[in-house]
Amino acid sequence: MKNQGFVVFLTIIVTLLCIYYLSFTFVSNSVQKKAVAYAIDANGNVNFSKKQSFLDSAWNEPVYNLLGIEYTYKQIKETELGLGLDLQGGMHVTLEVSPVDIIKGLSGNNDDKDFLAALSKAAELQRNSQADFVDLFQQAFDEISPDGRLAPIFANAANRDKDISFQSSDDEIIKLIKEEVKQAIDRSFNILRTRVDRFGTSQPNIQQLPGTGRIQIELPGVENRERVRKLLQGVAKLEFWQVVNLYDQELAGPLSAVNRKLVEEDQLKATQLTDGSTDAGENTRATQSDDLSSLLDSGDSTASVADGTNIDSSGAALDSLANTQVSEFFTMIRYPQGLVNLKDTTKINRILKRMESGDLKGLIPPTIKFLWDVHAVTQDDGEEVLPLYAIRTGRGGKALLTGEVVTDARQSYDERTSPAVSMSMNSAGARSWKRITGENIGKRIAIALDDYVQSAPTVNSEIPGGQSIITGSFTLEEAQDLANVLKAGALPARTRIVEEAVIGPTLGKEAQSQGVISIVAGLLVVVIFMVFYYSKGGMVANVALLFNIFFILGILAQLNAALTLPGIAGIVLTIGMSIDANVLIFERIREELRSGSSLLNAISTGYSKAYSSIIDANVTTFITGVILFMLGQGPVKGFATTLMIGIACSFFSAVFITRVIMTWITKKGEKSNVSFVTPFSRNLLSDLNIDFLSKRRFAYIGSLSFITFGMVLLFIEGGLNLGVDFTGGRSYVVAFNNPVVASKLKVALTDDFDNSGTEVKTYGSNNVVKVTTSYLVNDESTEADETVEKALIDGIASETGLSYIEDDTKVDDQHFTISGSSKVGATIADDIKTASLESIFFALIAIFLYILIRFKKWQFSLGAILALFHDVLFVISAFAIVRLFGKTLEVDQVFIAAILTVIGYSINDTVVVFDRIRENLAIRPHEKVIDTFNLSLNTTMNRTLITSLTTLIVVAILLVFGGEVLRGFSFALFIGIIVGTYSSIFIATPTVIDLGRSKYAPKGDS
Repeated sequence: MKNQGFVVFLTIIVTLLCIYYLSFTFVSNSVQKKAVAYAIDANGNVNFSKKQSFLDSAWNEPVYNLLGIEYTYKQIKETELGLGLDLQGGMHVTLEVSPVDIIKGLSGNNDDKDFLAALSKAAELQRNSQADFVDLFQQAFDEISPDGRLAPIFANAANRDKDISFQSSDDEIIKLIKEEVKQAIDRSFNILRTRVDRFGTSQPNIQQLPGTGRIQIELPGVENRERVRKLLQGVAKLEFWQVVNLYDQELAGPLSAVNRKLVEEDQLKATQLTDGSTDAGENTRATQSDDLSSLLDSGDSTASVADGTNIDSSGAALDSLANTQVSEFFTMIRYPQGLVNLKDTTKINRILKRMESGDLKGLIPPTIKFLWDVHAVTQDDGEEVLPLYAIRTGRGGKALLTGEVVTDARQSYDERTSPAVSMSMNSAGARSWKRITGENIGKRIAIALDDYVQSAPTVNSEIPGGQSIITGSFTLEEAQDLANVLKAGALPARTRIVEEAVIGPTLGKEAQSQGVISIVAGLLVVVIFMVFYYSKGGMVANVALLFNIFFILGILAQLNAALTLPGIAGIVLTIGMSIDANVLIFERIREELRSGSSLLNAISTGYSKAYSSIIDANVTTFITGVILFMLGQGPVKGFATTLMIGIACSFFSAVFITRVIMTWITKKGEKSNVSFVTPFSRNLLSDLNIDFLSKRRFAYIGSLSFITFGMVLLFIEGGLNLGVDFTGGRSYVVAFNNPVVASKLKVALTDDFDNSGTEVKTYGSNNVVKVTTSYLVNDESTEADETVEKALIDGIASETGLSYIEDDTKVDDQHFTISGSSKVGATIADDIKTASLESIFFALIAIFLYILIRFKKWQFSLGAILALFHDVLFVISAFAIVRLFGKTLEVDQVFIAAILTVIGYSINDTVVVFDRIRENLAIRPHEKVIDTFNLSLNTTMNRTLITSLTTLIVVAILLVFGGEVLRGFSFALFIGIIVGTYSSIFIATPTVIDLGRSKYAPKGDS
């Protein structure tokens, strides 16, 4: 084998990298177990708050030492292979920034009736359109007011600096609106990113969805859903505060009192220790030699904070604290700058919370509170620190000024051409700002957004007129970000939840169990079958399969991806499909051995002849994965990621790793004891001579009959059972302790849901139901969510006599719970439908072009595409027909993933047959073409049936053990694999003959 050394080297490198990245997952699991052990009570229940407190305390602490390099728990979580919400429970939210608020704000809340009508019409149009909202607004305005202009509406004092006047064209106005909407989305993203960090959940995820104006957030383990909804949808709070230097005399007395209290606690804890240890818990760094004056003397007399402001610390403040013991709290705060090492922020927060509302509250003046900077600062030695500010509040805790007075802010340059920020205020704000700046010359003003300091510049002089320039050591990007933050006051942008999914911890644990069973059972069946059919060759394939799964998990960890239930389905599917390459190789080797080749020649020829088919089969399946990834969302994207990684890993392991192993075990040459047959498989399907093509008309009639029957049923039944992904609405998974009758619940809930469309069906076991309703489908507000949920709870309680309990681990004979829920707004449902249709369309086009390029005949491309259309319609018909047997399967995003997987699998099968046809046409140029096609079908039948059987068994396991979430997905795959195998033989290949009858079929052929 050529390049054997490189393959071995690459395998070792990838293996080591996978071990390295997966090690973080094992360490993370170990810390999680310790947290659970710490939080479990005498009754065996886990206190979530106590568990989270343990994890928070470890967040910035070293928990893993690898070859002398220490990693904090935060770094571990950032690198581990995380679990998706469907496997651990939590909340998934998609928010949409309201462009209506931005446009109204830019217009100065203009009340022009045509303008307001255009906004309303644009909002209506957006529900069934993929177009940009601003474009829809322009279209609506042109229709409502054909002779109207936008300039009079938007030409106001606030927009004068944006080059907008009464002479501005509509295109200039629209360009401005689009820029402001984009900035609002970016601003909302940054605001939400800061808020997400407050939820106390490990490994939250937030990302912008490109081109949509939407922001997707995942919060593992959240318990208070209402708090999440309200915090995420609240308007940003921009405030201006006076900064009090930590070393000012004003704070000396209060901080001295806090220090004495903490030191007394340390000393009390120390005296309670009986082993002589000086470890006194949280505040244990107090020593006789440490004092606050030494802390002040340990640094330079001048230090720089995050935004470049210089502070002089040469004064003699805090003299009253000299020569006293210092608690750990004060050793962690670096005077005079107020910088705190990131790993100490959790401990600092505990003390600050006690100052705010605990036993230390009375020691700090009520007019003083503490705020963190939003940005960490990296010191010259690489240490990350976070500035802590003491700020003075006004009467009732009010700020000096709020963001409503800011009319505009933009990035500019100071007199030294360094990046700066220009800020404008309205007349009322300008008067207050003049007074505030006049009273605080030489002092600092903190600009805070949602209680996080964005900047704290020093006031150089009184500022009249409301026009300010904020300077500092800004980079261009930092200046742009600060300007965008200041606009939170000028152009507040509401966010609304357009999609939401909640998975309870019980549902997540159940999904984990189902996923593990599916993987282990699927792997076990394939391993046993390969040894049973291919003997030692099967053992080699199994080694490659284990490498494949290991590589998939390792690469997912490297990509910081989360493993979801559809992702597990992708792994299970990869287990079945990864065997295909080895089956192709081994069948070629067996053919060569039967024709009299020596063992070494048979192995070499088998690999070389199978290579082309393997490439084609993997590329076509990979194409579907790429399209799924590009157009899919949420679970579909997770499935696509796993599928693509699985295809790449299976190709490498099945082709190259097995080749290296084969080379090693055959180093004795022909004396090597290597076999690719067992007594069972020696002559199985080896001498087939079936005239498949003569049966093609029966196949055409049978397929057409089945599909027609299914389509008629769909028409009679009103179409497929579409999930909320495609229809919009809300769905709830409701769990009881005892079996319930779904039909009775449906009747009871119909009145509560105001006779809106409602479906109730058993979800897995007979004590769990899934309720789906279109009640208030067009109202995406939090109030509507609460109304629908209350109607559901009241309706079930009235029908069953049970009470609702939020904790899904405490369901008993008197209580029921909502263990999971999902909401999809009408607009996003329309987007999902469109993306799903586009994904299928583009997959078929891409495959058509690839087959055309590879086989250079349009008959092969069209034959393959017609077979794929046949497979898709067959699966859809099966979903309709299965209703006759009392089983209704939901069609959602994951179903589309299944359809595209069927397309990929079917084309995989078809390409293998086409590849053999192409090879045989070159070898037998003078033979009857129809005979060559039949020969190709017969010689590939062994591979076709074995691959289909192994994959079918794996999918059957997924269908049985994968749970209700994957039931429709698994059923679609199960039918798809059967019909895909059938269509490659009886649809795709015969179609090529019929499409090219004049070219392929000599006179007299039928």
